[in-house]
Order: sequence, then C-alpha cells, then structure tokens
Amino acid sequence: MASQAKLFGHPIHQMLIVFPLGLLAMAVIFDVIRLIAGTPLGLPSYYMIAAGVISGLVAAVFGFIDWLGIPARTRAKSVGLWHACGNVVVLVLFAISWWFRGRDPADPPAVAFVLALIGTGLALVTGWLGGELVDRLGIGVDSGAHVNAPSSLSGRPASS
Repeated sequence: MASQAKLFGHPIHQMLIVFPLGLLAMAVIFDVIRLIAGTPLGLPSYYMIAAGVISGLVAAVFGFIDWLGIPARTRAKSVGLWHACGNVVVLVLFAISWWFRGRDPADPPAVAFVLALIGTGLALVTGWLGGELVDRLGIGVDSGAHVNAPSSLSGRPASS
C-alpha cells in the first residue's frame, strides 16, 4: 500500500523518522559518555533532545496521514496504532527528560537520564513495529514495486 503523503515519490514519514531517532539516540549516547568519562556532553544532549522531540512531532503528522489511509480492521491498522501510541510515549518521556535537564543542562539529574533510557528502549520496540509495517505488511510501499522499477522521479508507476 503506497504512502498517502509523498515528496519526490517517496513517503515523507519514512524520510523524517531518521531525525528524531538519530537525535534522541545520540543524546543518550552522549549521556553515557558523559557519565563514564566525565566529559561535558550534557549541554549537547539537552539540545539534541529538544530537536529530536520537535522533529518527532513533525514526523508524527505524516505518519498519522499514512495511518489514516490504512484499511480498517486490518493487522496493519492495529500495528500502526501501537507504533504511533508507543512513539507518543517515547516523545513524552524525552520531553520530560528535557524538562528535568532545564535546571542545569550541562549536568542533568539522574531521573533525566533514566527517562531517556526508558524512551530509547521503547523506541527500539516502536521502530521494530514501523519495520513490521513496511517490510512485512507493505505499508508505504508502491504497488508493483520490484528490483527494476523505474525511478520515482520518472513519473512512471513502479509496475511498468
């Protein structure tokens, strides 16, 4: 089932998710390095979380548009709902982590790190669900897609 929201022939949601996933994951990695090595990486984590939450909200808009196009009473609709709800929880956990960091972004309290770790663990699950939607259920994939399909920029359908 092809995506409902596309840019240059590709699903916008799938293009955007790399930003929140990368930013939020790197914030946690910087936190781990800060805790282990004592390096001053708390402030970059603070800003990466802010950017990750904002970009996650933007990606969610396009994910919701795609979810609306999934036929009702299908496994894909259910998996998409779990994927979406889980990602809302991920963004809320990171937003709360960011809020706790606001008092001293360079040296955040332990609760901020724990919330980010929980958010990262849940993001692994919701990322798997997103992969299930695309790879197993064919959501966001052009009808007739194949290994010799023409470029999406050609204007020709994948099945030609």
